[in-house]
Amino acid sequence: MASKLILSMDGLVLKEIPLTKERTTIGRKPHNDIQIDNLAISGEHSVIVTILNDSFLEDLNSTNGTYVNGQPIKKHFLQNNDVVELGKYKLKYINETPSQTTAADFEKTMVLRPDLMKKTVEQTAAKSPSMSDTQIGMKAVDTHTGMAPPSQAAASATPPPQAVAPGAIQILTGASAGKELELTKNLTTLGKPGVQVAVITRRPHGYFITHVEGVNFPVVNGTTLDTHPRELKDHDVIELAGVKMEFFFKS
Repeated sequence: MASKLILSMDGLVLKEIPLTKERTTIGRKPHNDIQIDNLAISGEHSVIVTILNDSFLEDLNSTNGTYVNGQPIKKHFLQNNDVVELGKYKLKYINETPSQTTAADFEKTMVLRPDLMKKTVEQTAAKSPSMSDTQIGMKAVDTHTGMAPPSQAAASATPPPQAVAPGAIQILTGASAGKELELTKNLTTLGKPGVQVAVITRRPHGYFITHVEGVNFPVVNGTTLDTHPRELKDHDVIELAGVKMEFFFKS
């Protein structure tokens, strides 16, 4: 079952909107995918990014804000039956398909900072010869508080069967140049919250990078991405949040 939104006002259902696009914009201006012609709604109010079975809602610095289940949000991982409130209008999110990730996965974005990379690598190198998210310095930070948790083990998940070879990224710049991160999860979030965030998704036919947050879009092989997902090829060079990295397939 594909995810959808049910638009209503004062308890009256106005229409159902299937989330068939990777990026669905909401706002007062006519060019939005979901246009709500009301002065309480900003011209470009918010956006929903849908990747695989998951949808992420982001407020686009709207005047009156975006609310989910009565709480103001900047960035939110949508779950079945969530109610998005925009002025007097409500958008109920319906998705009965099992999710590929969790709210915690989206709320904690891996930050690429050379100083954190170097410190974490030195601390964990003696513990285990294997590489993980934390070992190359992808340190998770709570996007609401900006603080890292006291301790956090690398997320583990059993990858589903796939037709493509396992992918990885290698850091090219900074103190941890040369370190590798295996893309073992269906969705890996990279970047700096509030500055530039992208996700790399693993699909049966390949790996794709999609812009999620930030004014500046990631760059692949010198070309700036647009709002659509970009399939990653072997040895593509990604520039994200001031860090260069290379995507490659592991043999």
